[in-house]
Amino acid sequence: MELSIIVTSYRNPELLRVCLDSIRKCVTGIAYELIVADSATQEDMEMMMREDYADVKFFSFEKNVGFQALVKIGLDNSVGKYILMLNGDILVTPDSVTKMLEFLKTDASIGMVGPKLLNFNGTLQPSCFRFYKPITIVYRRTFLSKFSFAKKHLDWFLMKDYDHSEPKEVDWIMGSAVMISRSALEKVGIMDPRYFMYMEDVDWCRRFWENGFKVIYFPLVSMHHYHGKGSAKGGVIRSLLFNKYTWIHIASGIKYFKKFLGKPLPIHN
Repeated sequence: MELSIIVTSYRNPELLRVCLDSIRKCVTGIAYELIVADSATQEDMEMMMREDYADVKFFSFEKNVGFQALVKIGLDNSVGKYILMLNGDILVTPDSVTKMLEFLKTDASIGMVGPKLLNFNGTLQPSCFRFYKPITIVYRRTFLSKFSFAKKHLDWFLMKDYDHSEPKEVDWIMGSAVMISRSALEKVGIMDPRYFMYMEDVDWCRRFWENGFKVIYFPLVSMHHYHGKGSAKGGVIRSLLFNKYTWIHIASGIKYFKKFLGKPLPIHN
């Protein structure tokens, strides 16, 4: 099998249907298998997958098991030489998967490739970044983001000095849409299971670099991403008081910085 496409989902059958239909329509000329892993599966999701997507390998969980666990069960049950991982709120566009696969095949040192992500209104969605510093989270989560020194740092983090038009080696790419090679996966390993959600993609990209594989942002193709930003709703104070996803994000950040404390950052172009 040339390609395994793993789609992770959480309580949104309508968006998942759009995602799966876009894959069926736009991925042509490639031998691929389609796998869906769903958290906190409800009856309407079960029915949709059973009745409309019976040819898709479907793995469901009664509880919300987190992003890493969904990716893991997909990887454990995949056979493709290359693997495309998508969130269920991604809309694949014509030729995007084919061109990513062709690019990944050009160089064995490329371990991970991510497309340009667009909001549904066509605007650019940040999806390639420089590695976090502890202060990055403070600036992103507090009123300090309004000050010029914080904006300067966040512009650096978001790579606003790069025009996002040509392929580029980057520190990390958002895990919402990434393609990897099986050979790289076998050397790097799966996402760290200590993360329930958030920061697992940062950690994974860092380990790709540490194992000698390039992480490439590939804006010559694009996909659309709904991206609800569950941890950022309601403002800083309300988010800290009431939004559990904010605390999950903070906890994941602490795990990440503790894990890599004292270790040098990977060096690349």
